[in-house]
Amino acid sequence: MKLTNGKSRKSERLIALLAVAIFLFSPPLIIIVDRFSSSSVSWLPLYLFAAWGVVIGLTAWLMEQR
Repeated sequence: MKLTNGKSRKSERLIALLAVAIFLFSPPLIIIVDRFSSSSVSWLPLYLFAAWGVVIGLTAWLMEQR
């Protein structure tokens, strides 16, 4: 019984991670970050790299065997 509860909790967390990833890479948020640039320095590549790293890091953390 404990095994199914652990699997359902893990799947719920992965679905929440998917929602966070969709939010981070949504076009309105990317447009906001792209327009935030000042003096011809674009923050978009840094934002995309950091967001992708966060998604990968959270995925690795959630998929760890405990």
